[in-house]
Amino acid sequence: MQHHHHNRCPWLDTSKDDYVAYHDEEWGVPIYDDHRLFEFITLESAQAGLSWYTILKKRDGYRRAFKNFVVDDVAHMDDSDIERLMQDDGIIRNRLKIAATINNAKRFIEIQKEFGSFSNYQWQFVGGKPLVNNVDKLEDYPAITEASTAFAKDLKKRGFKFLGPTTVYAHMQACGMVNDHCNDCFRKAQIIEQY
Repeated sequence: MQHHHHNRCPWLDTSKDDYVAYHDEEWGVPIYDDHRLFEFITLESAQAGLSWYTILKKRDGYRRAFKNFVVDDVAHMDDSDIERLMQDDGIIRNRLKIAATINNAKRFIEIQKEFGSFSNYQWQFVGGKPLVNNVDKLEDYPAITEASTAFAKDLKKRGFKFLGPTTVYAHMQACGMVNDHCNDCFRKAQIIEQY
């Protein structure tokens, strides 16, 4: 499969078709659906300290392990589920991260009750609409921002785990709270037009 006909973001390894598909179809597209937001939160929290591509390749494993990312089902998982998942090579077998996902599901539901949806809560950190950033090259990407620091701090206060400011910024990029496609990437303008 050739990808030469489009300019894409400098971080993308275009030799990996699944990575290209993720970049072209998902990354930076605004998400307002709680089910998908819980999936992205779960995958990002699993990523801490690893490459995103490692997690992306295990996405189906995470989907199976964490009940298709149905937050209520994940919130009801218990110690026996943790023990079972510690033997599951479809995911990263890190006890703290597995336990954190179950914990985060419970906290996610608390936010849904308070705000009507997790989406309402999350999008307030960018004033309700995507921030479009000015990115020309790899060095222009920030690791953390004021918004990601505030968002992460609030999540921590509410009891979420493995979602520090850097991880939260990656989440914000992934689910379109910020449009961090570089200026000459073909997706940047497409997303701006659609949203």
